[in-house]
Amino acid sequence: MVAAEQLGFEGMPQRLYSCTPSRLNSWLDCPRRYRMTYLERPAPQKGPPWAHNSVGASVHNALAAWWRLPQHERTVEMAGTLLLRGWLTDGFRDAEQSGRWRERAREMVERYVADLDPADEPMGVERIVATRTDRIALSGRIDRLDARGPELVVVDYKTGRRVLTDDDARSSLALALYALAASRVLRRPCRTVELHHLPTGQVAVWEHTDASLRRHLERAEQIAAEAAQADAAFKAGLPPERVDEVFPPRPGSLCAWCDYVRHCPEGRRAAPRKEPWSALAGHES
Repeated sequence: MVAAEQLGFEGMPQRLYSCTPSRLNSWLDCPRRYRMTYLERPAPQKGPPWAHNSVGASVHNALAAWWRLPQHERTVEMAGTLLLRGWLTDGFRDAEQSGRWRERAREMVERYVADLDPADEPMGVERIVATRTDRIALSGRIDRLDARGPELVVVDYKTGRRVLTDDDARSSLALALYALAASRVLRRPCRTVELHHLPTGQVAVWEHTDASLRRHLERAEQIAAEAAQADAAFKAGLPPERVDEVFPPRPGSLCAWCDYVRHCPEGRRAAPRKEPWSALAGHES
């Protein structure tokens, strides 16, 4: 049993596995990367920062700051100003590329807020929610939590090149867990989750049922049980020959984007390393 492996005493309560949706998804994607991210201390050195992460973080920060302004200051122009003020430059090829993307991001943010009602106050911006079951202690940060009538809606901003679908919203473990946590923290129904794709303005929507939210939670608990066993084995002192058995690599095309690929021979063989600005290439003029 997981409890016995973690605590070493039969019959004692199971220690809750503390996690975020990102931690759970990291275990699913690649246990080796999970180990390097969450367990090894000091953590292995990462590769250089990614330009697309700078774009995404800059946009998220600008939108969060916009909602925190007094209502009369929530103008389209101010959204663009906030983006320019907080622009992050890590990962770009050069200053010219950074400047070009800064202007694109400014236009993206201004176009998005032009369709928002500044008076429609969200229930939360960058809101941390948390909940627990008898197996996991879950926490996470929601980009925006809207109140629409008696119900809450989870809103997640996306800035990547791929246009998202309702199926992406339906299958997102993170959004489902955010909805569950928000409903328990604020004691209001929360079943609808939305992915707002800022480059196109499209919104992917899914309305969960109690049953579908329960399935996501059960899946999260299953993932957590696997990761908790691996964590316990690591902390107990794994022999070197068993490390890859407990934390196997899962090489594939995504290895090109892994922060730790320099430490992973299988990942380097699976996909060539991308330049820090490579994810922007499809949008370059």
